[in-house]
Amino acid sequence: MSSHRRLDTNVPGPLFVTSACIDCDTCRQLAPRIFTEAKGFSTVAQQPETGLEQKQALQAMLSCPTAAIVSEEKRDIAEAMADFPLLLEDGVHYCGYTSPKSFGGSSYFILRPKGNWLIDAPRFVPSLARRFEEMGGIDTIFLTHRDDVADAKLYAERFGAKRIIHAIEREAQPDAEHVIEGFEDVQWDNEMKIVVVPGHTRGSMVLLYQERFLFTGDHLAWDRHRGALEAFEDYCWYSWEEQGLSMERLAAETFEWVLPGHGERVKQPPEDMKKAMQRLVNEMRGR
Repeated sequence: MSSHRRLDTNVPGPLFVTSACIDCDTCRQLAPRIFTEAKGFSTVAQQPETGLEQKQALQAMLSCPTAAIVSEEKRDIAEAMADFPLLLEDGVHYCGYTSPKSFGGSSYFILRPKGNWLIDAPRFVPSLARRFEEMGGIDTIFLTHRDDVADAKLYAERFGAKRIIHAIEREAQPDAEHVIEGFEDVQWDNEMKIVVVPGHTRGSMVLLYQERFLFTGDHLAWDRHRGALEAFEDYCWYSWEEQGLSMERLAAETFEWVLPGHGERVKQPPEDMKKAMQRLVNEMRGR
């Protein structure tokens, strides 16, 4: 029996968060009307009332890295499981099923004719692996940095996928098939551009897909409270100054989506994203 207790911040009802929560924000992103933050944990602010809210709550439960969400009402659980990976736009999906190994980091799946890509990795879950298989498998796994590899090796073994990681981060996946050297951009193909962004870690990389989708690892995210792009100085393990310089170079790129490992996802018109990036660059310069 679990030793984790129901948090007293939850509203009464069959859905609740326990003390196993690590405050990774996954549930608040998936079901923002249901979950909120209180006393350093996620908690249930209101019980699901509609079918959609019940589904979102179950998706959050399945995606929680520490199984901290409990639902005594599981009648729609199979349907919620079948929804993953969740389509965001034009073949780009959110995987869910976050891993404690990456502290609840988000990962993404790209469905593309040239071969499907996994960006960072979720927990290895057989039902999710079967869905990937139904969608054509995984050809390439792009790893933004050492913190968010999670179960990449298991997915690589399952699908015979090639992994891409920076040489500085290779300790996290020592048998990775492709190793990026140096700090120059890499145009992988006509749709995929790898940008090396030292800062959070020295070998952090982001992936730009179709000049629309930017997969940022822990380099860049959206702050829903401020309505602005953000970087995480408190979680910068290498160099905040270097991260600022990396952000300045990244601001020259064109994209609509920011798809982070930690933090909120966001989509904006390219011109608005340019302005948001410049504001962040100025903040990081101390202006």
